[in-house]
Parts: sequence; C-alpha cells; structure tokens
Amino acid sequence: MIDVALPGTGGMMPLPDRGLSCLLLRIEGRMLLFDCGEGTQIGLKRLGTGFKPIDGIFLSHLHADHVSGLVGILLMLANSGREDPVRIFGPPGTSAVVAGQRLLARHLPYEAPVTELWPGESIDIAGVAVTCAQAQHSTYCLAYRVDLDRRPRFDADRARALGIPVHTWRTLQQGESVEHAGRVFQPDEVLGPPRRGLAVAYVTDTRPTDELARLARGVDLLVAEGTFGDPADQERALQTLHMTFAEAAGLAGRAGARQLLLTHFSPSLTDPLLYAQSARDVFPETILGYDGLTLTLRFDDE
Repeated sequence: MIDVALPGTGGMMPLPDRGLSCLLLRIEGRMLLFDCGEGTQIGLKRLGTGFKPIDGIFLSHLHADHVSGLVGILLMLANSGREDPVRIFGPPGTSAVVAGQRLLARHLPYEAPVTELWPGESIDIAGVAVTCAQAQHSTYCLAYRVDLDRRPRFDADRARALGIPVHTWRTLQQGESVEHAGRVFQPDEVLGPPRRGLAVAYVTDTRPTDELARLARGVDLLVAEGTFGDPADQERALQTLHMTFAEAAGLAGRAGARQLLLTHFSPSLTDPLLYAQSARDVFPETILGYDGLTLTLRFDDE
C-alpha cells in the first residue's frame, strides 16, 4: 500500500491557514517528499507521521515556493538523528540551488547527493520506480510518476508438492531460482500471474499536455495542481501556465486515472470548495485537497 499526505496545498506564498503545496508518500516504512517550499517542515510536524525515514526529495522546479524550505528539511532531518543518505532529485539547475541552501546547512550527519533528471529518466528508490516527464511552465519543470510493483501470488501448496523447503520460499518469491536435492526450481513454477501494482503521479505548475497524460496513464491517484478554481480565470491560467480545476479534471480523464487530488491553490482562491463541482462535472472522482489530508491506496484485492 501507499500512504499519501498533503503537508500543504498552497501556491506562491504560505498563508496563515495554508502551507505551500507538497506531497509526502510513505511506502513500506520509507518516505518520499515532493517539493518543499518555505515552512514545509511545519506541515510535516503537524501530520505527526514522522519524517526521519525520508529517503528522497524530488523537486518539480526551482521556483521559491517549491524549493525554499529545503534547508529547513535538511536541518530537521539532521536534528532527528538521520545518518543514512538523503537523495535529492530535480531538473537541470538543482545542484546550484541545493549548493546555495547548503551554505546554511554545511555540516549534516548524512550525505545529500543531488541528481539532475531529464524527461523520461527513471530511478529506483525506496522500493519503487520514479519516472519523470517535462511539464509546461515558465521554467524547466518536471512531473513525476511513482510505481510500486506487486509480486505475483506465491502458491505454497504447489511448493510443498514439489518438495521445495520452506526456508527457500522467500528467494523464489523475490524472483530468484533455488537449488535443492540436485534440482533447480524456477520462480514461475510456484508464482501466479502478474498482479496490478499501485501508481501515483504528481503534476504541478503546468498546463495540461499530452505528455503529462501519458505519464499519468492508469494511475491510482493523480495529484495535480488546481491553481484556479473559477472557470472565469481561464485566461489567467493560460498566461501564468497553470491549470484550472476543470483542466486538471480533464487531464485526469485523459490519463484514465482512478482518482484526482487537487492541490496548489492560488492565494486568491480563499475557498476552493466553491469550485469543487467544476472539477467533478468533468471527472467525478475528484478529491479537494487541504493541509493535513491523508489517504491510503491499497492493492485491488486488499
């Protein structure tokens, strides 16, 4: 399963009742954080889920409302006793931005290597695959997709019938062959057919594009910006290279996503609930984000 949390849901600047937008995923005890604007550590503290297991920080782009809280996160992890490396990913230019913030966090008790990503690249971290695609914004911006694979079901009865010792089952479950009594047993002898995993896409600060629809194809949850709620703000969305609620809903529909979670609300959008229906008219399975929202994605038969 994947636990999903929104420590903040605002765009441009933090407000008294709305932190800057970011996404936290917890997967089998490990965590991935997507974006970290000013004050993100406050939102993480309020969640009460802990933050020490954050293995990776992914930056969508290098505007201040998405990166200026990085130094606070790094220091918070240091104060928590973190010693394992924390990997940082982002678009071209991320290394320079991180180097600047590290001037305020020179002596960390862990390594913080930076990897700059290009669209189409995929990396493995915390037991999942993270893939990126280019978004359409005023600066280089990446959207991300997280895929958690699920192993095929293990047929214990078949394994017993074949005489495979119990202590070797785990190896077979992990897709590796084992040898016993002069015979080599292959995983496909005791594993069922492939099973559907879980997927989450994070798309913010962008216009809707075909490339983003492809990235989010069939995801269980699309976490997408809805900077503007009022359909009358369509022209502003075009000028600033953001999306309205209805446009984000349209993207979810084109992608065939199971659910849409809206976030990154403009400071001028004081009550996003007023415009929730404009998204649900286009994509009924829309959830309106709020600071502190948590939900859990489970495998189909759980």
